Amino acid sequence: MNWITKLERKYGRFCIPNLINILIGGQILVYAIELFVNQYISFYLSLSRSALFAGQIWRLFTFVLVPFSGGGPLSVVLGIYFTWFVGSALEREWGDFRFNLYVLLGMAGAWLACLLTGSADTYCLSLSLLLAFAMLYPELQVLLFFVIPLKVKYFGIFAAALWVFSFLSMGMLGKLNYLLCMLGFLLFFGPQAWHNIRAWVRREQWKKEKSEMMIDRLEGNSELKTSVRLMLGGPPHDPQCSAGGRRGAGNRVCGPLRGGGLPLPQRRRARRSPAPGRVLPCRGKGR
Repeated sequence: MNWITKLERKYGRFCIPNLINILIGGQILVYAIELFVNQYISFYLSLSRSALFAGQIWRLFTFVLVPFSGGGPLSVVLGIYFTWFVGSALEREWGDFRFNLYVLLGMAGAWLACLLTGSADTYCLSLSLLLAFAMLYPELQVLLFFVIPLKVKYFGIFAAALWVFSFLSMGMLGKLNYLLCMLGFLLFFGPQAWHNIRAWVRREQWKKEKSEMMIDRLEGNSELKTSVRLMLGGPPHDPQCSAGGRRGAGNRVCGPLRGGGLPLPQRRRARRSPAPGRVLPCRGKGR
């Protein structure tokens, strides 16, 4: 039982159902007000450290209602739609409490980023929803711009690459801001990613040890041992053996390889064929 399950059993009744619909409805309303009523509405709702210290505490919650405007109106509308699509799928998969917790952790990371760096927005929060969706449904195919079929895992890789590029091009405060705003994703999927990396390392070590054990069992047959080394992608000679001696490290029986390290069939063919420039003796019938 992990920490998320423990929290769900204890505080599951305090979650907000259909949270993604509330957030998307708020973003649509704020963007409509910005377009037709007051173009400065986002300025009064977004996160700002100086405004928080001035007593404008509502910004801690209203900043998630400000859509990320990385371009024109079309990009904003597509971003709102995709956030709703991804968030609805996550809410159905996780349930209300886990989705609430994921969003709350992202908001908490944005609060810390605002206090330490001065400001924060909803870009990383929306990106964390996309990356979580790609982790859960990597093989699902979606229509990019409603036209291009694309698997979610490739879309997630592209979005993660953009995030990494932006992260590396920022200063120290910008890097801290980006990391803290991804707090929900790191806490939900970080342990799983670490476990997968450790499992991959152990698997590669086991493969290497198994190949070395197989080679050690062939000490008496140097030709077959060379062939096995070449099939496994290793060098044709034992790296622990000396170049010309018969014994190497660990009293291992070694020796110089014959046939230039070629596999056994090629070496046999090489022994049957005459060397270049060698004249074979002519044995006629009268001799």
